Amino acid sequence: MKDLFEAIEDLFVNILFAPFDALRALELESWFTANIMSWLFTIIGLVAFVYWMLQLKKFNDNNDEDKSISSHSFL
Repeated sequence: MKDLFEAIEDLFVNILFAPFDALRALELESWFTANIMSWLFTIIGLVAFVYWMLQLKKFNDNNDEDKSISSHSFL
């Protein structure tokens, strides 16, 4: 049973987390390069936010939504 847990440890420490160790070592040389994935996800999120806001504006300008003031039909 101990061998199984040591195999799981070896898998995570030496194989799956190796890219994160490389990024940690790279951070000492260049902070921007080490955080390139964070910058990439931030840019993708910003583009998605702008797209979503433009779509909401387009549907709002078309007056497609029913904006009558009633909570439920039974009220």
